[in-house]
Parts: sequence; C-alpha cells; structure tokens
Amino acid sequence: MLITMKELLKAAKEHKFAVGAFNVADSTFLRAVIEEAEHSNSPAIIAIHPTELEFLTDEFLAYARQRALASHVPLVIHLDHGGSIADIIRAIKCGFTSVMIDGSLLPYEENVALTKQAVEIAHAASVSVEGELGTIGQTGNSIEGGVSVVTYTDPAQAQDFVARTGIDTLAVAIGTAHGIYPKHIKPELQMDILKEISQLVDIPLVLHGGSANPDQEVSDSVQLGICKINISSDMKHAYFKKAREILSTTELWDPNAIYPECIAEARNVIRYKMELFHSVGKADLYKGLRYEQRQAESVSLY
Repeated sequence: MLITMKELLKAAKEHKFAVGAFNVADSTFLRAVIEEAEHSNSPAIIAIHPTELEFLTDEFLAYARQRALASHVPLVIHLDHGGSIADIIRAIKCGFTSVMIDGSLLPYEENVALTKQAVEIAHAASVSVEGELGTIGQTGNSIEGGVSVVTYTDPAQAQDFVARTGIDTLAVAIGTAHGIYPKHIKPELQMDILKEISQLVDIPLVLHGGSANPDQEVSDSVQLGICKINISSDMKHAYFKKAREILSTTELWDPNAIYPECIAEARNVIRYKMELFHSVGKADLYKGLRYEQRQAESVSLY
C-alpha cells in the first residue's frame, strides 16, 4: 500500500507512535525494510537521499513503487534532504509520495521562501512535504553530513515557519546528529525544546539522526510529538558488518550466497526500531486506505 506522508503520520500522531524512515541504498535494503514491515505488520518509510538516488538511478523507483503498491502494509517513498527545487521536481517525476526540502542552512526568510515554493509544487502533485528548521549535527561517518555546532529549533519560529510554508511535517533540531556517535560522545536530546514545539505546532514532528541515541530518550520523544524517526547508520552498520564477516571467510562471489544474511541483520535492527517506536501491529489502522497519484500530465507540468 503506497500512501503519502501526510496520510501515514496522521494516524501516528493520533495514536502516539512513530514510523521509522529507513534509508534505502539498493534493492537489498529495500527488501529488508519492506519484508520486515510486512512481518511486523508495521507502517514504514522508504527514505532515499539525493546521493543515493544518483547511485540507484531514477529507474529504481519503478521497482520500489511496484513493490510498495503490492504490499499489505502502508508505505511511503520519501526523498530525504532534498536540497533544491530541482531535487523536488525530480522526485515527483520519479513517483515519490513525499519529499523533504532542506533549507535549514539558509537564512530564515530564505528557508521560508524555498520551502513554500517546494510545497506549492509538491502539493499540486498530491505529494507531501517535510521542511526543516534548525540544524542536525554530524559525526563524520554519514553521507547526510551535518554541522559542527547544532542550532536548536526555536519553538516560536517553528510555529511561524509552519504557518507560512504550509508543510505537512517538520524536522526539528533537538541535539541529534547524523551517523554513529564516537565512543567519547554521549548524545542528550533537549526534551524541553521538543515539548515546547509540540505545544505550538500541530503537525507531525520529525527526528533526524535517530541512530545510536539512547532508547529511553527516543521513546520519550515519541510521547512528545515525534511521529517520524530517521534511521540509516544503525541499519547499514549491521548489514555491512555481516558482509565483511562473510567476505573475510569465503571465496564466494554470488550475491545470493552473500547478502541473505546481511539482509537478515538489517531486518533485526529494523524490527528493534519498530518495537521501540511502537509501530508494530499498527498497519491495521490503515486498512482500506489507498494512494492514487495524479494523472501523468499534471506532473509533466514541472
């Protein structure tokens, strides 16, 4: 079942659970996400970063859409950290059902203008939009980057941003970072900021850099309004750790002999996160819901 982010997170917000957005870098990761979502009867978000899309090519989306449409669980195909209007248009043409426009490093008014433009284009094609306010840190081991010093989301500014842009979801900065934290760094989420934002903003909130954060803080954030949590590094780390283990002990070169165990390791992480986010079994909330994209000619305008 392929739906929009707005449809997916409406139920998450109402029932106080979060949906994992898992970055898909190839077909084996797509299998891991969808197969575990079906096994756990959980909604899931297939997230693809622009650099991942460049590697996958646009044609990969035909396979991803077909697989999602055939599934009995609700799925969203989401562009992660789109950096330009060109990225947004490309994603819409490929068949994404949700896009993120990330203007967080721009001056505030420029972020508002860019995000509003993305909303106007995407909503015309029945595609949901995620914006970002504040900045996410970086650990140095993720393609998604980040900044050295985090700019926390200002709650009052978040309220203004949502009202002026018309976004469907808002990514907030409360102290997370992309990647796996080094051993000497202990992440601590600023729950007071999140609580204030959730009191002023009535759309679903998003937590980026969800890997390697303390489980209790992640669980608490869900109760304070986080409805979507991005996971990439934790899943990929488990997958490639197993791949290195297998390749170091065998001369086999066939993918079907190497990757099944890697997929299983990725699924273990995905299952753990779904349980942590309380999304297991929540697919039943979406019975009867279907996503129908607009006619191709409406999208071709862009």
